[in-house]
Amino acid sequence: MTDNAAKVQQLKEQGNVCMEAGKLDEAVQHYTKAIDLDATNHVLFSNRSAAYAKQGKYDVALEDAETTVRLKPDWPKGYSRKGTALLYLQRNQQASEAFQSGLALDPNNQQLKEGLTESKRRLQSSASRGPSMSPFQDPTAFEKLKTNPRTKDFMKDADFCKTLEDIRKNPELLREKMHDKRLLTCISVMMGLDVIGPDDEAEMEDASETTTSTASPKNTPPPRTPQKEEKMDVDKTPEQISALKEKEAGNAAYKKKDFETALTHYSKAIELDPTDMTFLNNKAAVFFEQQKYQECISTCDKAVEVGRENRADFKLIAKAFTRTGNAYKALKDYGKAKMFYEKSLSEHRTPETKELLSKVEKLIKEQERLAYIDPAKAEEEKAKGNELFRKGDYPAAVRHYSEAIKRNPEDAKIYSNRAACYTKLAEFNLGLKDCDECIRLQPDFVKGHIRKGKILQGLKQYSKAQDAYQKAIDIDPNCQDALDGFRECMMSMNSDPEEVRKRAMADPEVQQILKDPAMRMILEQMQTDPKALQDHLKNPDIASKIQKLLQSGLISIR
Repeated sequence: MTDNAAKVQQLKEQGNVCMEAGKLDEAVQHYTKAIDLDATNHVLFSNRSAAYAKQGKYDVALEDAETTVRLKPDWPKGYSRKGTALLYLQRNQQASEAFQSGLALDPNNQQLKEGLTESKRRLQSSASRGPSMSPFQDPTAFEKLKTNPRTKDFMKDADFCKTLEDIRKNPELLREKMHDKRLLTCISVMMGLDVIGPDDEAEMEDASETTTSTASPKNTPPPRTPQKEEKMDVDKTPEQISALKEKEAGNAAYKKKDFETALTHYSKAIELDPTDMTFLNNKAAVFFEQQKYQECISTCDKAVEVGRENRADFKLIAKAFTRTGNAYKALKDYGKAKMFYEKSLSEHRTPETKELLSKVEKLIKEQERLAYIDPAKAEEEKAKGNELFRKGDYPAAVRHYSEAIKRNPEDAKIYSNRAACYTKLAEFNLGLKDCDECIRLQPDFVKGHIRKGKILQGLKQYSKAQDAYQKAIDIDPNCQDALDGFRECMMSMNSDPEEVRKRAMADPEVQQILKDPAMRMILEQMQTDPKALQDHLKNPDIASKIQKLLQSGLISIR
């Protein structure tokens, strides 16, 4: 196994493990990295399609399923993936056609049979039911879950039932709850599906398989008869016939990675028949493999010229443009790569070229973003923002801070400043987001934690605010703003001192701490000499006990 193939296999297996663990985002990432290394592997697209479907991203699940079918048209699983995605998208007629295509290859495939039955049922009932609704809005949905053997035990869990009810009221919650594998099973039951169920998670196909591994010999479709060599039509000249033989010899050498021999044969084919752009396309492919990108580009240009003159198939023209785009991408000339991908799509649209265009557009945006970075200009914009903040013109200050962030997105203090503006404008969620980014960039920046604490305190989320202030105290135990904020949160949470004392004294951990003679001595010393506390806090064990007493509200630091 080559290094590349081994890496692909490793990434696929990592994706499978993540799928089984319900870590769908990570699974997609692993499959995508594997696809970047091997875009001809149908199993990778099939597995990623399953992961997307489990995330509820049915549009992209369908795209991957269609790519699977295109790469491996004689593989029933691809049609199962496609039909399933179409069912979830309520495209029932197309789903039915996909399942039928799969059954033509494997007539006894149970998943395909069930999918076809469900798609036909929907088609028959669609006229009477009217527009399709969310399965959670179906008044009979929960009754199905209570009686179905796959889900009836789930409905005994009160918390899970509440989750289902919350999703019924607010369907947008479904996406963030999809980590719970029970939900996927419930959806499949409510929709009458068993195509992407829990058992399917373990069915990650081996990338090396060439037939349906789960089918018995009698169900395995007969192997496709290899296509015969291109017929030598009677109207072909001897030169054209010889050219085709040279091309075949070149193809054989190319597959063996004997590129120089392949070039020799393709060049001979071009000499014998200069009207066929296929030979030029093949020659360009060799140059690309040799990383001779300029030669690849010029050969593709010649191929398009020959193709236009001789009315070649538009798919061949598109292929030449795509290869030109790939060469420019390898040269990091993303602008030209984008142009040629667009030219290719204007000739013939394929999922592969669409994906290549999408990726190069992202690279262009990233290139532009990086080119825009200028720390000196960021400082200028931050200074303007500071001045406007002092004047109370917070919207204008936000604009300057935002520009400063674009100029230097790694400066934590700019996010902190913009968070202060958002707080003044009562845009608390935006302020929290900036605080989190500030802390991510500079975890030991005390002001970032304090600012986050103040926003959370303003939102009356006192427990979370306490956590933020505590992190600031961990960094700087003498930070008065953090100490004051922590105490204010504690007072807000514990406004009745007697109730606080009772609750604290009922805590076994607090009782144990207070029984410790050494701790009692430290607490008495804190009352007479507060500065001595700093020395005690250097001891992790004592610090954790004092922290517990602070959180219980039994003591406070002034």
